[in-house]
Amino acid sequence: MAKAQEYKQKILIADDSEMNRSILMDMLEDAYEIIEAEDGNEAVRILSQHSEEIDLVLLDIVMPNMDGFGVLDVMNQNRWIEDIPVIMISAESAPANIERAYNLGVTDFISRPFDALIVHRRVVNTILLYAKQKKLIGLVADQVYEKEQQSSLMIDILSHIVEFRNGESGQHVPHVRTLTELLLRRLSQNSDQYDFGRAEISMIGTASALHDIGKIAIAEEVLNKPGKLTDEEYEIMKTHSMIGANMLKDLPIHQNEPLVKTAYEICRWHHERYDGGGYPDGLRGDDIPISAQIVALADVYDALTSERVYKKAIPHDTAIEMITQGKCGCFNPMLLRCLMDVADSIQEEMSKASYRVSRNDLHVVAEEMLKHEELSASDRTLRLLEHERMKYSFFASLTEEIQYEYTLSPPMITLSSWGANKLGLPEIIMDPMNDQKAVGVIGLKEIYAFSAELRSTTPERPVVEHECKMNFDGKERWYRIIGRATWSDDEPPRYTGSIGKAIDIHESRMKMSSLEQMASHDTLTGLLNHAYAKKQIHDRIKSRPQGKFALAIVDMDHFKKANDNYGHIFGDRVLEYMADNLRKSVRGGDIVARVGGDEFLIFMEYKEDIEHALERIFTQLSGQYEDFKISVSVGAALTEKVGTDYETLFHAADQALYLSKQSGRGRLHFYNSSMSGVLTEISPIDSEGI
Repeated sequence: MAKAQEYKQKILIADDSEMNRSILMDMLEDAYEIIEAEDGNEAVRILSQHSEEIDLVLLDIVMPNMDGFGVLDVMNQNRWIEDIPVIMISAESAPANIERAYNLGVTDFISRPFDALIVHRRVVNTILLYAKQKKLIGLVADQVYEKEQQSSLMIDILSHIVEFRNGESGQHVPHVRTLTELLLRRLSQNSDQYDFGRAEISMIGTASALHDIGKIAIAEEVLNKPGKLTDEEYEIMKTHSMIGANMLKDLPIHQNEPLVKTAYEICRWHHERYDGGGYPDGLRGDDIPISAQIVALADVYDALTSERVYKKAIPHDTAIEMITQGKCGCFNPMLLRCLMDVADSIQEEMSKASYRVSRNDLHVVAEEMLKHEELSASDRTLRLLEHERMKYSFFASLTEEIQYEYTLSPPMITLSSWGANKLGLPEIIMDPMNDQKAVGVIGLKEIYAFSAELRSTTPERPVVEHECKMNFDGKERWYRIIGRATWSDDEPPRYTGSIGKAIDIHESRMKMSSLEQMASHDTLTGLLNHAYAKKQIHDRIKSRPQGKFALAIVDMDHFKKANDNYGHIFGDRVLEYMADNLRKSVRGGDIVARVGGDEFLIFMEYKEDIEHALERIFTQLSGQYEDFKISVSVGAALTEKVGTDYETLFHAADQALYLSKQSGRGRLHFYNSSMSGVLTEISPIDSEGI
C-alpha cells in the first residue's frame, strides 16, 4: 500500500518582488505548500478559488493592478479575513499605513528594508508556528494536560474543602485565580516596575488557591454565622491568615519552592491594606508583597459579587465602584487602575474559569521548540539575502538612522550594522538594562521613559516618538527615537518589545536633505515649526476626540535685551537653551514647537491635575543662561473649556498670555471666559508694548 502523502498547510505569498517571494519560500517551503501571486488581482483570484485551503497570507502593500489594501478590502467583504491570518510585509511603514493595515485585520506588520537574520527569526517564531503547532501539540498535549490536571485537581479538592466548610459557592477559588491572573497581566503592561512572565503569573494564580486554607481551623459556628460577628468572633476569624501561613511554614518539604513561598505570602498578608489598616502585621504600602496585594483585591471583588450566608450578591458595576471609592478598604492605586482596565472582561473570564491548561500555553511550548529549528536556504536566496543585507546597510548609512529591534523575552537589542558601528556597540546586546556600555550611551532614565511610552500604546496605535540625548565618542547629541511597540496575540495583548530607529536631530537639522524636514522643523532650535505643529495638533485631536488637551504659549520676558546687550549670536544660543529646557520639561509624546521669535508652544494630553503639570514646567523654564536672567510668561487654554478647534484654542491661550504680561510678566494664567475678547480691545500701540 502506498504511503499517504504528508499534508502541508498552504501559504499564499502576494508580492510583486521575485526576491521577496524567494526569501519567504525558502524559509517556509519545507513545512508549507507555497502559492505565489505577483499582484493583488492574482491574489484575490487565488483566494476566491482556494479560500478554504489557504492557511496564511503574506501580503505586500505596493503591487500593480491591485495593492495590498485592496486585497484586504476584498478579504473583509468576503469575510475571508476571519479565517485566514494575514501578515503584511512592506517598505511602506508610515504610521498611517500600519494603522490602516491593522484596522483592516492584519495580524502583524513587518517593515522593509530589513536585516535578513531579523526577518528569518521573526518568520520562524510567528509564521512557521502555524505549520508546526499541530505536530508539536500532538507530542506534548497529552502529557501537559494530564500533569496539569493532576496538580490542579489536588489544589481544587483542597480548596473545595475550605469552601464547603465556609458555605461558599464552590467557585470562589477559581474566580480569585482568574482575576489574580488578569490583574498580573495588566500590571505587567502598565508598569515598568513589574514584568511577570507567563510562568510566574500561572504560579501566583495557583498559589492564590490556598489563600483561605487557614479557615479549616476556624470553628464552623463562627465561619458560617449568618449575622454580624461579635468583636471576639471577628478576632477568631482573623487568625485564619496566620494559621494558613503556619501550615505552609511547617511543611517538612518543598520550603524553597517558589509556589510555597508565594502561597505563604498570600496566606499571611492577603488581608493587609495599603494604608496599614489590615491584619495580621499592619503592613503598609509596598511592604505588602504584590502577590498578596493582588489576591486581596481579587478576594474582595468575588466576596462582594458572590452570595454568602450573611449577604446577597452585589452587581458587578456596584462592586467595582465600591472598591475604587475606598468603601472596602484601601488598595494600591496602581492595582485599582488595573482593576478598572480589566473591569469589562472580568465577568466573561470568570464564567469560563478553569484550571485546564490553555491552547495558548501549548502554543508557547511549540514556539520555544521552534526557536531551535534549523532551516536552510537555497543558493539563489543566499545571494539575494546578502544583496539585501548590503543594500540595507548602505541605505542605513545614507539616512544616518540607528535602526534597532528589541525583544522583552529574552531581553535583547539587535542593532543595524551601521547603527552599531556609529554607537560603538555590538550588533546584538543581551540584557541591555544591565549592559554598562549600552546604558552609558542613552542612560537608564531615558530607557525607562521610552519603555513606558511604548507600553502605554495599544496594538491599534503602536507608534511613539521620543527625544533624548545620547552619549558616544565623547559627545552628547539629541536624538529622536521613533518606535513601534510589538504586541502578542494574547487576550488581552501582551507587550513583547519594539522596533524602530533613532535619528540625530542636530545632524538632520544641519544637513536638511529632505523637504519634509525643512518644512516641519525650526532650523535654529530643532523644534517643530508653528505650521507643522499646528497640523500635528489638529491630527492628534482628530484621532482622539474624547481626549483632554492643553495648549500653552510660552513667551520669554525681555528677550530683546539679550540681542541688544550681547549680540544676536548670543541671543540664538539663549533660544537654543530655552528649546533644550522645553524638551527636558515635557513628556516624549507632547508636542513642542517654536512659534516664532522668542515664543514657543506646548501641546499635551492630560487626565487630571494639568494645572500642577504646567506650573512645574513654568518653574523649570525660569533660570539663567550665563549672565542673562531668563523668565517667561505663559498663557494656557484647555479643550474642555474652549473646544477642540485649533484656532480657537490658540487664540484663547494668547489671551491668557496677554494677561500674564499685563499683570507683571513672569506669570502663568489659564484662560477663562472673562478673558474673551481681551486682545481685540488692545490698540496697536498697546500690542507693540507687550
